Amino acid sequence: MTLFDLPDFEGHEGVHSFYDEKTGLKSIIAIHSTARGPAAGGCRMWDYASSEAALTDALRLSRGMSYKNAMADLDFGGGKAVIIGDSRSQKTPELFEAFGRAVDSLGGRYWTAEDVGVSPTDLESTRKTTRYVAGLEGHAAASGDPSPVTAEGVFRGVRLCVERALGRDLTGVKVAIQGVGHVGAYLAEKLHAAGAKLIIADVNQVALNEVAAKTGAEIVPTDAIFDVEADVFAPCALGGAISAATLPRLKVKVIAGGANNQLADAMIGQTVFDRGILYAPDYVINGGGIINVAAEIRALEAGGAFDPQWVATKLDRLALTLGEVLDQSLAEKRPANLVADEIARARIAAARP
Repeated sequence: MTLFDLPDFEGHEGVHSFYDEKTGLKSIIAIHSTARGPAAGGCRMWDYASSEAALTDALRLSRGMSYKNAMADLDFGGGKAVIIGDSRSQKTPELFEAFGRAVDSLGGRYWTAEDVGVSPTDLESTRKTTRYVAGLEGHAAASGDPSPVTAEGVFRGVRLCVERALGRDLTGVKVAIQGVGHVGAYLAEKLHAAGAKLIIADVNQVALNEVAAKTGAEIVPTDAIFDVEADVFAPCALGGAISAATLPRLKVKVIAGGANNQLADAMIGQTVFDRGILYAPDYVINGGGIINVAAEIRALEAGGAFDPQWVATKLDRLALTLGEVLDQSLAEKRPANLVADEIARARIAAARP
């Protein structure tokens, strides 16, 4: 089987592999589309089981970034980088400098930022060898950590979905959060402040304890999060949380969270819809972070300063877009993920020469 035969290859413009013997860098950068502008998307460092698993992740995530940027109405295409390795033990400044050289070799077709396993500190090393890095601090155009803005967008999306599915505000609503990393933790604090009751799960016990101390959340084992009594399931960990195995265990009326690629495959969306569960397409609800990053890239390219009002306006529009997707899904009696896919593809196609 060749790259072009893989089920997650969808007309990607370029898939680039990089290996640096001196630093141990093993990276794949996938560029899905540059129709709307340079590809933009974060870099993920993960201890993948195989290079094939890393390639699949890069393909899916880069396609998702094309759709995410289109739905957020940004002048960027979609790309994603993955680094194969254990982020807890294999990080070095030299490795991220080598990654920067890989990014720079693409000549500005791809802008990178942080994702799972990668921090702003890591990207400071990357910035030494390429200018195509965003999500940093310490300069006029800097946007900083995009996680709080991602969480704000997800919070607004959860609130919107609860209003539509349950006809109420968040007071007393039970939300099961899978994953309390950067985005999940910020989301938990926002939901708690709005009066929601939280149930949380994560492989990181320290993070769980910190979130529980701040929000009064109930902690459950990682696999048990699918079985709890809740109104909302918020996937905020890795992709594929909603599958043929996990969906029958959920008792919720809403699925809305910050993770990418929440559905194990597109057909699961039909089953979610048939069960009467309101689903917020992941790349629509979680677009706040890339909006923040896009503001930094715009400022860097123009030689200006970061514009928080531009971000706020785009974030407001993102919530309206989610509402439009849910309206169309209801009116046409079709899964929201398929509706969103069609809108995103149409926006990308319209931008092509």
